[in-house]
Amino acid sequence: MKRVVAYRGLWERRSKLKKEEKELIIDELKGKFSKAKAVVFTDYKGMTVAELTELRRLLRKSSLDYSVVKNTLAKIASRDTDVAVAVDVFKGPVGIAIGYDDPVLVVKKVLEFTKTNEKLQVKGAVVEGRFCERNEVKQIAELPPREILLSMLAGALQAPLSKMAGALAATVSSFAYAVEALSTKKK
Repeated sequence: MKRVVAYRGLWERRSKLKKEEKELIIDELKGKFSKAKAVVFTDYKGMTVAELTELRRLLRKSSLDYSVVKNTLAKIASRDTDVAVAVDVFKGPVGIAIGYDDPVLVVKKVLEFTKTNEKLQVKGAVVEGRFCERNEVKQIAELPPREILLSMLAGALQAPLSKMAGALAATVSSFAYAVEALSTKKK
C-alpha cells in the first residue's frame, strides 16, 4: 500500500510543472516556432523510449529538433506564429519535429523514419506558414532538395533569355549581311 502512495506522489510531482517552468517551455517553443521553416506533427503512441531516442538522433544529425510537449503549452506557444494554423492538431500524444533551414528536409526525415517504424504516424505539418494534411506531407517529401529546385528555377529563367539573346544576335547579323550585300551591289 505504501509503495502505491509513494509512486502516486512521485508521479503527481513529475506531472505538474511550476508556473516558471511552463513559461520557460512556452518561450523556448515560441522561439523555435518563430524560426521554423517547417514543423511536422506526429503521433508517437506505442513507441518505446529507445525508438524515440533513435528518431531524435536521426533528426539531430540533420540539425532538426524533435520534442514532446504538453498540448496546452504548445497551443499557447503557437500563438502569433505560423504554427497557429495547426492548433487543431494538438490532441492526444503529439510529437513535434522542427526544421529551420530546408522545409522539405524535416518532412523527408520524419517520413524516412516512419518507413522503419510504423508506430510513428504523421498527423500533419506546417510548411512555410501553410498547414498541410497527411497526404500533402507525402507529396512534399517527394520534392527534390532546395538547391536542386533553385537550380531548376535558374535554368528555367535563363532559357528564354538565352533564346532572346540568340534571336537578337541573329537579327543584328542578318541586318549586317543585308547592309554588306547592298554595299557590294552598289559598287
